[in-house]
Amino acid sequence: MERPPVKPLSLTIFFPCHNEQENVERVTRQAVDVGRRVADDLEVIIVDDGSKDRTGEIADRLAAEIPEVRAVHNNPNRGYGGALQRGFAEATKNWIFYTDGDGQFDLEELPGLIPLLDKFDVVSCYRLDRKDPVIRKLNAFGWTTLVNLLFRINLRDIDCAFKIYPKPFIDSTEILSTGALIDTEMLAKARNKGLSIGQVGVHHYPRVAGEQSGANLRVILRAFKELFALRTNIQSTGKS
Repeated sequence: MERPPVKPLSLTIFFPCHNEQENVERVTRQAVDVGRRVADDLEVIIVDDGSKDRTGEIADRLAAEIPEVRAVHNNPNRGYGGALQRGFAEATKNWIFYTDGDGQFDLEELPGLIPLLDKFDVVSCYRLDRKDPVIRKLNAFGWTTLVNLLFRINLRDIDCAFKIYPKPFIDSTEILSTGALIDTEMLAKARNKGLSIGQVGVHHYPRVAGEQSGANLRVILRAFKELFALRTNIQSTGKS
């Protein structure tokens, strides 16, 4: 894989939003503010994933107001993995950073990731003092342990939504997951292709508006079912 240059920095920032009308404007404006400081060539993409509230309307207004911002809409809702796939498909810059649209991360920590791109192909963060219910943290610990065992990824926080990927990897990799497995699939395929992955801690904050939708039992059971199919797929394809 040909590695894109870090300087000058060509950067896409995107985040999925599902019913995030209270958060989407704050997250977007912070993304633009921070992005303008770290990137020479910037785009910010809001992925409205079939929202039933005013998220899509607000996203379109922001796109009309701010030159770097684009809004794309999934109709109907495609789920978390489908929303990430849309963001990756829409991204046009050399490096692609994504986070969540719920405001639980501080984008002011993004500049701290950029120096790692001189040493690593991918940057995958882990949450410091994760602000989630105990049961969700226990599920995440068990999931990360299992994923590391099956795929030998050896990362602290598989599903932390604060990551940077090089666009050539995205363009050359078929991502199949449309649900919660997508982070695992991408990291496992990056490792399988020999990409180096750097880790750094970022702070995690309580959700101040909207509702979580990613931890219901149906989503978790689907992810476990798909996990073993992914392992078989990666083992059969090798480094291709």
